[in-house]
Amino acid sequence: MTLRFGFLLLIVATPLALSQSLPSRIDAVFSSLADGKSPGIAVLVRNQGRTLFQRGYGIRDLRTSAKIDEHTDFRLASFTKQFTAMAAMLLIHEGKLQYDTTLTGIFPDFPAYGRAITVRHLLTHTAGLPDYEDLMDATWTATHQIQDREVLALLKEQTAGKFAPGTAWSYSNSAYVVLGLIVAKISGEPFGQFLHNRIFAPLHMTGTLVYVNGENTVPNRAYGHTKRPAGFVETDQSSTSATLGDGGIYSNLADLAQWDEALENHALLTPEEMRPALTPVKLANVSYGFGWYLDPYHAHTRMWHTGETMGFRTVIERFPSDRLTIVVLCNRTDLDPAPLALQVAGVFFGAR
Repeated sequence: MTLRFGFLLLIVATPLALSQSLPSRIDAVFSSLADGKSPGIAVLVRNQGRTLFQRGYGIRDLRTSAKIDEHTDFRLASFTKQFTAMAAMLLIHEGKLQYDTTLTGIFPDFPAYGRAITVRHLLTHTAGLPDYEDLMDATWTATHQIQDREVLALLKEQTAGKFAPGTAWSYSNSAYVVLGLIVAKISGEPFGQFLHNRIFAPLHMTGTLVYVNGENTVPNRAYGHTKRPAGFVETDQSSTSATLGDGGIYSNLADLAQWDEALENHALLTPEEMRPALTPVKLANVSYGFGWYLDPYHAHTRMWHTGETMGFRTVIERFPSDRLTIVVLCNRTDLDPAPLALQVAGVFFGAR
C-alpha cells in the first residue's frame, strides 16, 4: 500500500504587501506614455489621507527639456471651477453674498434677463447665459485675448438667455467667468488675489496662482503642446486663455495634495457649509454640484472634474467614501487623463 501526502499552500496578501504593489501597478499605466523628449503627465494618488503616488513623466517644454515633477505648474483649465465655486462659498460663509442673489442685484446695468439668474444658477450651470465663445469674433486672437470684463460686456449686449434659469442644464464657461467677476466685486479684491489670500496661502499652496499675463509669472511652468505628424509643437495659448474664473489657475501635484487634504478635513468650510456644493442638480441626465460632477463610479461615491484647453488636459477624481483621490495633469492634447485616472481607480479597487 502506498501512502500519499499532499500539501495545500495558502498565500494571503497582507495589506502592507498590497500597498507596496500599488505604486508599480499605477506606474505601469503611465510609464509608456511619455519619455525624456516628449511633453507628458503628472500623476498624484492619495489614499487614507496620505500621498501614495506622486510622479512626473516627460518634459515641461521643448526648449529646455526640463523634467516634469511634483512642482511643475500646469494650466488647470476647467479644473479651476471648483476653486471659483469655493471662493463664492467663502463669501457666502462671510454673509457678503447669498445663493439667491441675482445677477442684476450685483451688476445693476445687466439686461433684464439677468433678473432671474441667481448665484446658485451660475454655480450649477443652470443660468442659461449665452456662451461667450459663440459671441466672439476675429477681434480676439492668441495674442489679443478676451478678458473677463469683455466677456461681461458681450453678455450685456444680449437680450435673452438660452433658456429660463433653473429649467435646463448647459455647461457654461460664461457663468464661471461671471462668478470670478462677482468674487472680485463683492470682496473688493482682484479674483486672483482673493484666491491667494483665502485659499492658496492658508493651504500652503505656494506654487498655485491665477495667471494674469503681464502681472505675474508661473513658477516651474509647463507649456501646452499638440502632437502633429512631424512631432509635438507648442500650442500654449488661445484667444480664450486669459479668462479667469472658468479656467485660469495653474497648479501642481504638491499643491493639489494640500487642496485634497483641505477638502477631506474641511479646512475652509464646515461639512454643513460644503453640503450645497455636493448636492447635485439633476437635469439633462447630468449630476452636478458647485464646480463638481457628482455621479458615482461602479457604486463608489465620486466628485470629479476635467479640464481641457489649448495644449492641456486635466482631471481630478475624488472618491470620498474610499478616501481615494487621483489627479492627472497633461501638457499635451493627445492623451485623455479621465480614462487614465479611472484605470488607476480600477487598479486600486481591484487590489482591494
